[in-house]
Amino acid sequence: MHATLPLLKETDFPPLTRDRLTTLQVNLGYRCNQSCLHCHVNASPRRQEQMDRATVELVLEVLQRQQLQTLDLTGGAPELNRHFPYLVSEASRLGVQVIDRCNLTILEEPGQEDLADFLAEQSVEITASLPCYLPENVDAQRGKGVYRNSLAGLRQLNAKGYGKKDSKLVLNLVYNPGGASLPPPQPVLEEDYRKRLGELGIVFNRLFTITNMPIKRFGSTLISKGIFQDYMQTLRDAHQADNLDGVMCRSLVSIDWQGYVYDCDFNQMLDMPMTLPDSNRPHLQDLLKQDMAGRPIAIADHCYGCTAGQGSSCGGALGNL
Repeated sequence: MHATLPLLKETDFPPLTRDRLTTLQVNLGYRCNQSCLHCHVNASPRRQEQMDRATVELVLEVLQRQQLQTLDLTGGAPELNRHFPYLVSEASRLGVQVIDRCNLTILEEPGQEDLADFLAEQSVEITASLPCYLPENVDAQRGKGVYRNSLAGLRQLNAKGYGKKDSKLVLNLVYNPGGASLPPPQPVLEEDYRKRLGELGIVFNRLFTITNMPIKRFGSTLISKGIFQDYMQTLRDAHQADNLDGVMCRSLVSIDWQGYVYDCDFNQMLDMPMTLPDSNRPHLQDLLKQDMAGRPIAIADHCYGCTAGQGSSCGGALGNL
């Protein structure tokens, strides 16, 4: 796989500093039941990295000590970590809103028969990957049969009340472009999704459009095709300064499976750790006693992916078209 960080280190991206920390985004491990072409984590069924119980306990301590509002769980498939149920239930007990970044097909895996019930019982907010409403596009990006199993997962969630108007169970979907292009306008695409999935009897709350980042598996593919610099130019040309106020790294920190701290999930994948006083590679333990507000954020050229066009974050478009 081609390394992308050497191509991204030199940057003229504007400096960023943190606001108040509200969200802990935790990667529970890189093992996944899928191997998607756009995956910036390089997750797959072959990966073995998984967060252990001691680190999970530290996550809970940071949530409580820092009085954080949101725990955003990601992977790989976060549900494959055996401590997932414990972390979710304990965080919920603390009054923290839990988000599960679910690939949908995990709901169809052997051993996950009770997953939908558990998520509903804990009122977990689900942010689910569905990069298109057309089967051929989904299967091309994520693997044969993924579209079919994704719809089966969505039907499971709808049956529990997720995505329905009279329910408090939130189900959001995520769109990623199929190649080296920016996402279309989020409101327009959301209506297309709502219409096409509605014809199949499937409902959801919101659609998030997320730009593909030029790192890991997707970045390596760009290099192999000889279009890495072209894609970077697309991102730079579409940069909107107004999006800087809303980028996720201002209020979120990313935690890897070992408990090390990064400014965002993308920096984690590039091994660009957050810099704190007296620590060049901070760990969760450092967050127990740190105020994040005003700290500089580590940047590189991939940051243009978050400010290009309508903007892109873990919560979708930033709203500036």
